[in-house]
Amino acid sequence: MVNWFRRARDLVDAPTVKPRSAVSKASRVELAELAPAILPFLAEVAYLQLSNFELVAQTVLAAPTTASKARLSNAAQGSLTKHRELVKAIERRGKSAAELMNESAGRIDDFRLRVQGDDWHEKLMTAYVAIGFLDDFFIGLAGGLSGNDAERAIESLSGKSAQDALFEELREAIEADAALASRLAMWGRRLIGDAMLLARASLVHSDNRDNDEARIEPVLTELIAAHTRRMDALGLTA
Repeated sequence: MVNWFRRARDLVDAPTVKPRSAVSKASRVELAELAPAILPFLAEVAYLQLSNFELVAQTVLAAPTTASKARLSNAAQGSLTKHRELVKAIERRGKSAAELMNESAGRIDDFRLRVQGDDWHEKLMTAYVAIGFLDDFFIGLAGGLSGNDAERAIESLSGKSAQDALFEELREAIEADAALASRLAMWGRRLIGDAMLLARASLVHSDNRDNDEARIEPVLTELIAAHTRRMDALGLTA
């Protein structure tokens, strides 16, 4: 077995919330072999959740109706709550969350710049695809943390998501303007490629690249299948 990361033994100090079934147990088992040490993991996901909050907040600013602003504003709070909880988990370990988050901030910011979208509908799709795929990925990766670290990290990441609100906004927009469907489907295909690159950048490879790919590809295939189902629910081709 490849030793991908040195694993921490401390317990995650994250709050427990009801988990959602974001990714299968099989994926968690496979991703378990790629799990990072606990502090780098918490820091990266904390910054990602902050980025998710910003993604949804941008859709609030551009929303065309008061009803949409209210719905999306409430949805954004889910990612911000996760960010705050993960930051507290880091700080309870006597570390600076801001310093640790800086290590992955540049990579996540670059991703955001590439996929920000040109208008409100593309911004909605960016948030819908990025949050869905990357939350699934990191929930699966959390399954490889040692002992109670895995359980608590998964529970923390599986809390309230913006997905339902984003789905409803996209569904209503597509129903009101059928011409949006092809453009958003194409944008979604662009987004998933960039999301996969960000996910891969979170993994540390061994000297055996072929063996690494054999481990990673089945996991990505399952995560892409989950993405396809989310797109299908909107009537869009992934």
